[in-house]
Parts: sequence; C-alpha cells; structure tokens
Amino acid sequence: MADEQLFLRSKVIVEPLVDRFFAWPHTIAPVQAAMNLARLQVPLLESYLQSPQVHVAASNNPELRGGYFINIPESRADEVRDLLDTIRRDRADMLRFADAIAAGQEILRASATGFDLTPLYPKLPAELGGLVELAYDTDNQAQLRFMEPLVYKSDVYAEARQSVQLSFETGIERPFILSTPRLPSPDVLELGIPFRHPGLEELFKARVRPATLRHLREALELDDAQAVQLSAMLSDRPSLAPDRHIEGGGRIRYFGHACLVLQTPEAAIVTDPFISADSTAGDRYTLDDLPDYIDLVLITHGHQDHIVLETLLQLRGRVGAVVVPRSSRGNLCDPSMGLMLSHQGFPVIEVDDFDEIPFPGGKVTATPFLGEHCDLDIRAKSTYWAELAGKNVFIGADSSGIDPTLYRYIKGHLGTADYAFLGMECDGAPLTWLYQALLTIPIPKKMSDSRKLSGSNAEQAAAIMTELGAKEGYIYAMGEEAWLGHVMATTYNEDTYQIKQINEFLAWCSERDIKAGHLFKQQEWRW
Repeated sequence: MADEQLFLRSKVIVEPLVDRFFAWPHTIAPVQAAMNLARLQVPLLESYLQSPQVHVAASNNPELRGGYFINIPESRADEVRDLLDTIRRDRADMLRFADAIAAGQEILRASATGFDLTPLYPKLPAELGGLVELAYDTDNQAQLRFMEPLVYKSDVYAEARQSVQLSFETGIERPFILSTPRLPSPDVLELGIPFRHPGLEELFKARVRPATLRHLREALELDDAQAVQLSAMLSDRPSLAPDRHIEGGGRIRYFGHACLVLQTPEAAIVTDPFISADSTAGDRYTLDDLPDYIDLVLITHGHQDHIVLETLLQLRGRVGAVVVPRSSRGNLCDPSMGLMLSHQGFPVIEVDDFDEIPFPGGKVTATPFLGEHCDLDIRAKSTYWAELAGKNVFIGADSSGIDPTLYRYIKGHLGTADYAFLGMECDGAPLTWLYQALLTIPIPKKMSDSRKLSGSNAEQAAAIMTELGAKEGYIYAMGEEAWLGHVMATTYNEDTYQIKQINEFLAWCSERDIKAGHLFKQQEWRW
C-alpha cells in the first residue's frame, strides 16, 4: 500500500488545536490568545478541576448549551490537571503578557489625563516593551496600540502550542469548541505540527489528487503507529461529486450556515467556508462538492463560525487567495486576520471598503459591514459584492440594517443586486460571551446584555432589500443545521424570536413579489 495512489476519505475531519483548545482567531493571534489563555481558558480549567461533575452536568443541559463548561468525564480529570500544569509551565510568557496588558491599561486609566504620554513608557511592564504605542484619540481617550507584526516575532507567539487531530466524522455532536479542550483518544490521529506545516497541505490536496502513503508519511513526519492510523483514512478511489464544476452560465450553491459557492466555468468563489465532511448524509453539500480549485475565499469577519480553521486548513493548496477585511492595526479587540492567516501559510489579500479584486470573468468588491460586534471598535469586518456571469450578488453575512442609508450608497456605487444573502441572528449573545477575556475592567451585566452579537431583524433586513433594490433575498441558517452544533450551540423552535422575525421578513417579501427564502442544508441557483 505504501506506493499505491490513494485519496483522503470524505469523512476525515481535522480539529486544529492550540494548547488543546480549538483554534479560532482569539486563540491564535498572540495578543488576544494571551488574554484568552489567562482570563478564560486557565480559569475554566481551574473551575472544572474544582467540580468536574458540575461541568459535565451543565454541558449536557440543553438550557445551558453554549455555556463555558468543560464536557470531559470526571475519570479524565487528571489529564485536565496535567494540561493546566503544562500551560502554567510552558506558557508562562503568555500569562505574564496578559497580566502586563491589564497593568498597562490600568496605568493609562490612572495617569493618561490628556497630558504628554512620554513619561508613562518607563512605567509600563517590561513585557510590553517595544510592542506597544500609547496614543490618544481626538477625545483625549488613551489606549495601548499593539504592534502586531512584532508580537508575532516575540515569545508570546509560540507555534509549539499548535497541533491537529485527525479523525472520522461520526455524526455525533462534538463538544462545544469554545469551552472543551480536546484530549488524546485512541481513534484520533495526533499530529504535533503547526498549522502552516506543508504536510497538512499535501494531505488535504489528496482529496482531489492522489498521493502515496509513503509520500504522506514523509510529508507529515509520521512514525510507524501514526502511519498505520493514517492508512485507514485513505482510499483507492476518490469521492468527488461529478457535478462539482459547471460548463456554462453561473451557479450559486448553499453549503450551510453563511457558506456559499459561486461558480462559472472559469472561476469559483467561496464565502465563509464552514463545510461538512459527511458525504453520506445526503442532505447537504460537502467537501466532495467543492470545485477542485477555488479562486477566492471571502471571509466576512473574525467570529468562530465565519473564519473556521477546521475547513480552511483543508482548502489550503487549492485556493488562489483568502480575502479578509483589514483590521484597525493594533486594537486589542480587533486582531488582524491577514497576519493570522499568513502565519498559517495562506495566501492573503486584505481589503478596505470598495476595494476590488478581479477574478477570471468577474470581480469582487468589498463593501461596508455594520454592527454585530457589540459596539466594539472592530474594523475587520466586510460584506462583499460579487459580479459574475451577468449577475450581482450581495453577500451580507451578519451585517445589520441599523442604518439603511449605507446600502443606498452601495447601490449607487455598484448597482442593483440580483441576489442578497443576509443573516438574521437578531437576538445574539451578549458582549461578555465572546469578548470577556479582552475586557480589562468589569462590565455590568445590564450593560453587556444591551450590546449583543446581533444581525438584522425583519425591519432592518427589509430596509437592506429596499435600498439595494434586491430582486431576491435569502436568510442563511443560523446554526440550525445539526452538524454545526459544536460551533454554534444554538437551539431554535417556531416560537423563537429569530425564527418569528425571519417569517415576518419572508411575509414582507411575499407581499412585494420578491422571491425569498430561509436557507437550510442545501440549495442551488442557476442561470
């Protein structure tokens, strides 16, 4: 078998990990990763070790779905204790850096009163030396600005934190990614390699182009036992869908959540790739349905359900470029997705509003994104306007219609939308659910609850459609697909506010003879 031409099986999944927690921007980008490690993950591990049974019970309580509880049996508590001890020992630099950030912010709050900031530099913790700038905004509010490219060169960024687990999709919901670390398991292939390792690219290219076990073993630097595990993940035949390419016109396929695949015979664009590996399900498009080559991957924003390393790592080597919105450069709550992805081996294009990216037979224009980030100063968010095969497609993701006039400007610049794809998670999680670890002073619960991760409600979605003059409008499924539970941890029923708002929007469209739909699982549009 060592020299036989083989393909990676459809149902193989990858979980990228940092110190055994699931990887997403706030656990990879070094400044934010330090804060999450010190202020969320270490306390979470400590809490579990105090009462493992409480965490397990809460993890299995539907009413607490998406809560910060570790779903690991009490019988494995010693392994969790070992993980915590390892983090405290090996990530001491990161933990000190997080403490230094909090101390630096406190120095600014106490001493930055509108006068010269120069005397404050010597007072900053040594860990921040050479990595931050102190600055006022025009309202005399002081802040630390992190020199992110330098932090990636410092001891705070440690690729040794990274590893990946390979296993088979079982159809059983995995533990929630923001809370439960992944421990070793006999049915999981552990690879202690960084995400940028070229062997991962070789492995996942074997979905579309065969490779030998010998080649993959060398590329991934496997020992004998690991090679045996990998061999079970390979097949002598591909599982690629015969209709993954098209011969004429244009096509859009909905792959679930906010993921669309836009195709012509010349090009393919994928938005916010979050794609199932379970080709046996029969009710969704999967990795097998992707075109062999993808010209552009469009990332709308940095939340864990839109920039999904689990899928992205499987596309590296098949992608012309990953397009990401430009960050504010140094803001604590706004890590650079461009820097993060380029350090993981991806070709990246950063865009500002109304930047254009051509592709064969068409172009993509970055357009503004409003709201959904709890009113934090986060610039790394973008919607997109794609022009292909004579159609205009607005990719709105979670952008809100809180100021409909914005979309009037978009229409004035780019024209009328043939299709508009929108998110309507209109009662999202509060500020502290996702950003607690980055906050250096306590936020009252009432304040946090008022600032939510919310997209458009029915009225706002209707306003977007009106201002864009959109001919068709579609609302993507907001974690309703069962296979997304480990990331979304959401539960809806017909009486849920979000579902009622979607139905209200669909009724509004129907009254105006606008074709519309609430997406679920899979759908296709052709012209």
